[in-house]
Amino acid sequence: MTSTADRTANGFTTSSPTFSWGHPALRAEFAAAADGTPRLVRLGPAGTAVDPEVALPLVELTAVGHGSGWSGPRFTGTALGSRLVYRGHRDAGSSDWARLIVELHDPVTALTAFVELTSPIGLPMLRSRVRLRNDGTDPLVVQSVSSLLLGGLPSPDVLDVHRARNDWLAECRWYAEPLRDTVADIGVDAHQHDSRAALTLTGRGSWPTDGHLPMGALTERGGGRAWVWQVESPAGWRWDLGERAHGTYLAVNGPTDAEHQWRVRLAPGEEFTTVWAAVATGSAGAAEAGAAEATVSRPGDGSALDEAFGVMTAYRRAVRRPHPDHGALPVVFNDYMNTLMGDPTTEKLLPLIDAAARAGAEYFCVDSGWYDDTVDGGWWDGVGAWQPSTRRFPDGGIEAVLDRIRERGMVPGLWLEPEVVGVHSPVASALPPDAFFQRDGVRITEQGRHQLDLRHPAARAHLDRTVDRIVGDWGVGYLKLDYNIVVDPGTCAPGDLSPGVGLLGHAHAYVEWLSDVLDRHPGLVVENCASGGMRMDGATLAVAQLQSISDQQDPLRFPAIAAAAPTAVPPEQGAVWAYPQPGFDDDLIGFTLGGALLGRIHLSGHLNRMSERQLGLVRDAVDTYKSIRGDLARAVPFWPLGLPGWTDAWLALGLRVPDGASYVSVWRRGGEADMSLPVGHLAGRDVRPEILHPSAGSGGSAVWDRDGRTLRVSLPRTPTAVLIRLHAGTD
Repeated sequence: MTSTADRTANGFTTSSPTFSWGHPALRAEFAAAADGTPRLVRLGPAGTAVDPEVALPLVELTAVGHGSGWSGPRFTGTALGSRLVYRGHRDAGSSDWARLIVELHDPVTALTAFVELTSPIGLPMLRSRVRLRNDGTDPLVVQSVSSLLLGGLPSPDVLDVHRARNDWLAECRWYAEPLRDTVADIGVDAHQHDSRAALTLTGRGSWPTDGHLPMGALTERGGGRAWVWQVESPAGWRWDLGERAHGTYLAVNGPTDAEHQWRVRLAPGEEFTTVWAAVATGSAGAAEAGAAEATVSRPGDGSALDEAFGVMTAYRRAVRRPHPDHGALPVVFNDYMNTLMGDPTTEKLLPLIDAAARAGAEYFCVDSGWYDDTVDGGWWDGVGAWQPSTRRFPDGGIEAVLDRIRERGMVPGLWLEPEVVGVHSPVASALPPDAFFQRDGVRITEQGRHQLDLRHPAARAHLDRTVDRIVGDWGVGYLKLDYNIVVDPGTCAPGDLSPGVGLLGHAHAYVEWLSDVLDRHPGLVVENCASGGMRMDGATLAVAQLQSISDQQDPLRFPAIAAAAPTAVPPEQGAVWAYPQPGFDDDLIGFTLGGALLGRIHLSGHLNRMSERQLGLVRDAVDTYKSIRGDLARAVPFWPLGLPGWTDAWLALGLRVPDGASYVSVWRRGGEADMSLPVGHLAGRDVRPEILHPSAGSGGSAVWDRDGRTLRVSLPRTPTAVLIRLHAGTD
């Protein structure tokens, strides 16, 4: 790091806010604006700095009695943000991470802000959060505080913005539009004032990824640059894009008072730290950038967006909790999807266990219903004790089923929904009232269930006893942790100023509880699920080993989700259902299995009812997966046809292994029988395509066109899915 300032004994540099920081893949420069606040004026591996007056302050926040500097829906131009003067900065990096802490101070309230910027060495990636400390004599009620601010981006005239709708059974649906469609050109020079318009996206409630992924992206038409960001909040979040001095800014927040009923009172000496936010940059050479047509660039059209998603993938691997599962990638069979559907019994499970083992599964997870002693399956509002049903497992209990799984060479797993307690469960009255979500002193009830507040020691102790019994006493090595209710806006426990504060506090406590579980049981593998992908946030993904990407039951609709999932989840963490059935023809069996081979294959289906030939098709696909899974844990994604549309006839997902092969999964659901897939990173090279799946052949073909840098794929039948490995020679 270079600086024009002097360094003090405690490591903080204090005399000037003009300095640079970073590493060769990411250089950041800071300079002071006219108001004295330090600004981030350059970010990236290359490029020129912008005028400090165009950039944003390092922190924007609002507090009761200290609002915005102007009226509008944006959290920029705040009164407090314009008063936070520079007090010093400190380089706290290591050999693996660059880390910078910038200290700011408000002379009016005596609020101190510490901006923490980090970046993995070698990646054009910035991670940011802010810690506030009240050094004054009076309390301060904070209503919003930024996690990351980035100004000086290109004009809205040349930018397309990308968002991802994320609904139950329809996750990861990216769409794009020109930023100028929302942030209108008002003639700034005539008004001498920036537009008050902003493109704003928020996530609310205890399902942080319900509605949209907490992500976004910008691509520069004709310029070959892209920016991809994520908000790492397990609860509420917000980001917005707007215009500032003919450029574009990005403001990223966790929960706010306006959208999430979040506000926190900082008494003198008290602190609050925001959620992390992160932004990845990508760029393309002139040949890849394309012409500057005034059309919306579709995700994946240019390599800049693919590169930024690849950087984000590498970053997610760098910040997550280490675990052997991330390298081993064992095959999981789960009895739920299109199979037992929450109705497991010893009689149904034993033949399914045998068939799953023959197919090559290495883990077998018994999904929901194993605790249900009712005769009508009415367990929904009675859960919470998590004791096995004696009716479902009459001979030897559930231990006999778990033993059978182990006898067949697999690791046993169970489904659990830890945070909920049914209104008719004895646990609902056994735990103290403050162990549950509440509002105005009334316990919250949602769909016949109460929500545990894991900040309370009794709630946490109850779940610790549950997990230690299941994992420690029963020898279960896999937990699928589900969450099927949503609470909005949160809880007001004693001491909470607002329900949004309660919700964020519980969400952080849940992640901490999960970390402690893995500390006690380091061999345990945890799958994160919330009705599929409704809790697919960065904070939870950094702790859990796997992420359920969807509960979609239609094999023809699942590929659009599977192909886009690596935008949100590294391939080795994304659990993709593969549920072939004995009533499927060979093409549909291959289609259903093929869609999971570049993710984390989650087998299901009535394998025990299949013919030997059909089970052989399943076993062949599993063997193919096992032969390539070592590459998946290092690969980064690309999309030869762009990110998929929900109804696209052809879909394609690629994974590129550094210094290794590339893989492309291709699905045909309709349309013409032939398709050309651009693979820009292999341009000009001799490439040998090899169809790995289906091993019995699909009647299709794959041919490489070196001059056109395209892979020409022919699939004469629908539906068909193939997995192709691309062996590349030298340039």
